Amino acid sequence: MECCAVLDLRQYTVFPGRRDELIELFDREFVEGQEAYGMHLCGQFRDLDDEDRFVWMRGFASLEARAEALNGFYYGPTWKAHAAAANATMRDSDNALLLRPVWFGPEFPAVDALRPPVGSEEVPGSVVVGAVYHRPSVDDGFVEFFLSEVVPLLPPLAAVLETLPAENNFPALPLRDETVLVWLARFDDESAWEGQLSSSAEWQEVTAELDRRCVRPAQELRLRPTARSQFV
Repeated sequence: MECCAVLDLRQYTVFPGRRDELIELFDREFVEGQEAYGMHLCGQFRDLDDEDRFVWMRGFASLEARAEALNGFYYGPTWKAHAAAANATMRDSDNALLLRPVWFGPEFPAVDALRPPVGSEEVPGSVVVGAVYHRPSVDDGFVEFFLSEVVPLLPPLAAVLETLPAENNFPALPLRDETVLVWLARFDDESAWEGQLSSSAEWQEVTAELDRRCVRPAQELRLRPTARSQFV
């Protein structure tokens, strides 16, 4: 079964030295704890370029399902029991985007994909790479340009996502008021990705056009899945 009509991409800044503490708690308590309310925990990651950033994604069948699931979880027993411990690790948890799929590739985890059990400690060697492009809020053909001119230069993608233009239906958790396009791809290790595009003249040309079309510099992503991430 495929995920998802609505997704949250969340990037948390933690206090120095406390990321592993948050990940241990999250993987133990907040995966099944959220999925019990109908969410799909797609992936949890360490940011390889920022040792104080934890990145994760969750999906929902619809906006209505999102509101129902978030109300159930955040006013339910699991969050009440562990909220103080989780919040104590986080300096900022408001870096969040509401997205919808442009398309999913076969490597994006399905809802029923296998996940390592609670207590798993082996961290995968794989890496998820991608970018967040901050585009104008008006429709200027950015998505069409990306699909026709950029995607053919990229490795096979796990997902292309774009901003879902909808009101935040769980305002207790703020969302960034930005219009973005996100792509994600998976590699067996960092060496399989490094240098793939940087030496390509065609890539340099299309990157310049992407920069011209964006309202601020893109955020590059290099993410290492946690021991219990489905997206590996």
